[in-house]
Amino acid sequence: MVSITLKQADVLIETCFKKCHEMKLAPLTIAVLDSGGHLVALKRQDNSSLLRPQIAHGKAWGALGMGISTRNIAERFRVNEHFFTSISIMSEGKMLASPGGLIIRDKDGEIIGAVGVSGDTGENDEICAIAGILAADLRYDP
Repeated sequence: MVSITLKQADVLIETCFKKCHEMKLAPLTIAVLDSGGHLVALKRQDNSSLLRPQIAHGKAWGALGMGISTRNIAERFRVNEHFFTSISIMSEGKMLASPGGLIIRDKDGEIIGAVGVSGDTGENDEICAIAGILAADLRYDP
Protein backbone atom coordinates (compact mmCIF):
# COMPACT_ATOMS: atom_id res chain seq x y z
CA MET A 1 0.00 0.00 0.00
CA VAL A 2 1.39 3.38 -1.04
CA SER A 3 0.93 6.24 1.43
CA ILE A 4 1.76 9.89 1.69
CA THR A 5 5.16 10.55 3.25
CA LEU A 6 5.91 12.84 6.15
CA LYS A 7 7.95 15.04 3.80
CA GLN A 8 4.97 15.41 1.44
CA ALA A 9 2.67 16.13 4.38
CA ASP A 10 5.05 18.82 5.65
CA VAL A 11 5.11 20.56 2.24
CA LEU A 12 1.33 20.35 2.06
CA ILE A 13 0.85 21.82 5.53
CA GLU A 14 3.38 24.63 5.16
CA THR A 15 1.82 25.64 1.83
CA CYS A 16 -1.65 25.65 3.42
CA PHE A 17 -0.34 28.03 6.06
CA LYS A 18 1.24 30.29 3.41
CA LYS A 19 -2.05 30.41 1.50
CA CYS A 20 -3.87 31.18 4.74
CA HIS A 21 -1.52 34.11 5.37
CA GLU A 22 -1.89 35.39 1.77
CA MET A 23 -5.69 35.27 2.03
CA LYS A 24 -5.70 36.75 5.56
CA LEU A 25 -7.80 33.89 6.92
CA ALA A 26 -8.50 32.82 10.48
CA PRO A 27 -5.85 30.50 11.98
CA LEU A 28 -5.92 26.98 10.52
CA THR A 29 -5.36 23.47 11.77
CA ILE A 30 -4.40 20.78 9.27
CA ALA A 31 -4.50 16.99 9.60
CA VAL A 32 -2.93 14.65 7.04
CA LEU A 33 -3.82 10.96 7.10
CA ASP A 34 -2.16 8.12 5.22
CA SER A 35 -4.09 5.73 2.98
CA GLY A 36 -4.91 3.52 5.99
CA GLY A 37 -6.44 6.42 7.92
CA HIS A 38 -3.51 6.88 10.31
CA LEU A 39 -2.39 10.36 11.29
CA VAL A 40 0.84 11.36 9.51
CA ALA A 41 0.93 15.00 10.59
CA LEU A 42 -1.20 17.51 12.44
CA LYS A 43 -0.25 21.12 12.87
CA ARG A 44 -2.15 24.13 14.11
CA GLN A 45 -1.43 27.82 13.78
CA ASP A 46 -1.19 29.98 16.86
CA ASN A 47 -4.64 30.93 18.16
CA SER A 48 -6.41 28.19 16.23
CA SER A 49 -9.46 27.35 18.33
CA LEU A 50 -9.79 24.39 20.66
CA LEU A 51 -11.75 21.88 18.54
CA ARG A 52 -9.91 22.51 15.26
CA PRO A 53 -7.66 19.39 15.50
CA GLN A 54 -10.72 17.15 15.85
CA ILE A 55 -12.54 18.95 13.04
CA ALA A 56 -9.55 18.77 10.67
CA HIS A 57 -9.09 15.08 11.46
CA GLY A 58 -12.83 14.47 10.94
CA LYS A 59 -12.74 16.12 7.52
CA ALA A 60 -9.75 14.04 6.41
CA TRP A 61 -11.19 10.85 7.91
CA GLY A 62 -14.59 11.41 6.30
CA ALA A 63 -13.08 12.04 2.86
CA LEU A 64 -10.92 8.94 3.13
CA GLY A 65 -13.70 6.80 4.57
CA MET A 66 -16.22 7.73 1.89
CA GLY A 67 -13.70 8.05 -0.96
CA ILE A 68 -14.93 11.54 -1.88
CA SER A 69 -14.27 15.10 -0.79
CA THR A 70 -16.18 16.48 2.16
CA ARG A 71 -17.70 19.05 -0.21
CA ASN A 72 -19.29 16.13 -2.09
CA ILE A 73 -20.30 14.51 1.19
CA ALA A 74 -22.07 17.75 2.22
CA GLU A 75 -23.89 17.92 -1.12
CA ARG A 76 -24.98 14.29 -0.86
CA PHE A 77 -26.03 14.84 2.77
CA ARG A 78 -28.57 17.42 1.62
CA VAL A 79 -30.42 14.87 -0.54
CA ASN A 80 -29.91 11.78 1.62
CA GLU A 81 -29.78 13.07 5.19
CA HIS A 82 -30.88 9.82 6.81
CA PHE A 83 -28.12 7.79 5.15
CA PHE A 84 -25.37 10.20 6.16
CA THR A 85 -26.74 10.57 9.67
CA SER A 86 -26.46 6.78 9.94
CA ILE A 87 -22.92 6.89 8.55
CA SER A 88 -22.00 9.52 11.14
CA ILE A 89 -23.36 7.27 13.89
CA MET A 90 -21.55 4.20 12.53
CA SER A 91 -18.30 6.17 12.37
CA GLU A 92 -18.79 7.23 16.00
CA GLY A 93 -19.04 10.87 14.94
CA LYS A 94 -15.63 10.91 13.24
CA MET A 95 -16.94 12.03 9.84
CA LEU A 96 -17.68 15.67 9.00
CA ALA A 97 -19.67 16.99 6.05
CA SER A 98 -18.10 20.39 5.44
CA PRO A 99 -15.70 21.46 2.67
CA GLY A 100 -12.02 21.23 3.53
CA GLY A 101 -11.45 17.45 3.43
CA LEU A 102 -9.87 16.04 0.28
CA ILE A 103 -8.60 12.70 -0.98
CA ILE A 104 -4.90 12.84 -1.90
CA ARG A 105 -3.67 10.88 -4.92
CA ASP A 106 -0.20 10.27 -6.31
CA LYS A 107 0.77 10.96 -9.95
CA ASP A 108 -0.56 7.52 -10.94
CA GLY A 109 -3.98 8.21 -9.43
CA GLU A 110 -3.57 5.94 -6.41
CA ILE A 111 -5.11 7.14 -3.15
CA ILE A 112 -2.25 7.84 -0.75
CA GLY A 113 -4.13 9.69 1.98
CA ALA A 114 -6.40 12.59 2.82
CA VAL A 115 -6.12 16.08 4.23
CA GLY A 116 -8.51 18.00 6.46
CA VAL A 117 -8.25 21.76 6.93
CA SER A 118 -10.26 23.68 9.51
CA GLY A 119 -10.34 27.22 10.81
CA ASP A 120 -12.01 29.49 8.28
CA THR A 121 -15.01 28.90 6.04
CA GLY A 122 -15.21 25.47 4.44
CA GLU A 123 -14.61 27.03 1.04
CA ASN A 124 -11.44 28.79 2.20
CA ASP A 125 -10.27 25.68 4.04
CA GLU A 126 -10.63 23.77 0.76
CA ILE A 127 -8.71 26.41 -1.22
CA CYS A 128 -5.80 26.05 1.21
CA ALA A 129 -5.94 22.24 1.05
CA ILE A 130 -5.80 22.30 -2.76
CA ALA A 131 -2.83 24.68 -2.72
CA GLY A 132 -0.99 22.35 -0.34
CA ILE A 133 -1.72 19.21 -2.34
CA LEU A 134 -0.52 20.79 -5.58
CA ALA A 135 2.63 22.18 -3.94
CA ALA A 136 3.51 18.66 -2.78
CA ASP A 137 3.24 17.59 -6.47
CA LEU A 138 0.21 15.43 -5.70
CA ARG A 139 -3.36 15.27 -7.03
CA TYR A 140 -6.82 15.56 -5.52
CA ASP A 141 -10.38 14.67 -6.46
CA PRO A 142 -12.55 17.71 -7.17
